[in-house]
Amino acid sequence: MSPDIASSKTEEICRLAPVIPVLVINDAAIAAPLAKALIAGGLPVLEVTLRTPAALDVIREMAQVDGGVVGAGTLLSAADVTSAKAAGATFGVSPGATDTLLQACETTDLPLLPGAATASEAMRLLERGYSVQKFFPAEANGGVKALKAIGAPIPQVRFCPTGGISPANALDYLSLSNTLCIGGSWVAPNDLIASKDWAGITELAKAAAALPRS
Repeated sequence: MSPDIASSKTEEICRLAPVIPVLVINDAAIAAPLAKALIAGGLPVLEVTLRTPAALDVIREMAQVDGGVVGAGTLLSAADVTSAKAAGATFGVSPGATDTLLQACETTDLPLLPGAATASEAMRLLERGYSVQKFFPAEANGGVKALKAIGAPIPQVRFCPTGGISPANALDYLSLSNTLCIGGSWVAPNDLIASKDWAGITELAKAAAALPRS
């Protein structure tokens, strides 16, 4: 898959909802009910980070839930790409980007949301054909002001900022013309997951899904 086609597919995914839940899950047994709760609240795009031993099993379970678009986050290597695709991930997300990782996604036809933190990184990805990127870590890299500043000379790139985003600053990011959506973990907090409060998570998802975009 060429980078421009991949970016087109990634943009379609990013436009499905204003917020992509970033999920760090330790138990695959709760994967399906969690996915159903988030989807019921209007957040169909789910990023499962490969940060736990259960992550690939979580992707397998969530990939079977109707209405969901499940992706793998924290892709760092070609092996991660292969494993994520085999588990049922329909897109990938990376904190940064290397030639090896980009090539692996292109070879396996896995649309990628590659991470960029600077204007040079954004330009390099754009030169390769990636016009949709992840701005990470958003708050640590200057937040809304930095993303707005990068957007002025590089308006061709649209971003999904992630990292330090919460209900308190979500609207600030979503109001930017170069922001397609945002990534955040607040819609599936650990306490509600631990108590299996799926109704509570659905309510958080509904609030997030109702956030306006520019």
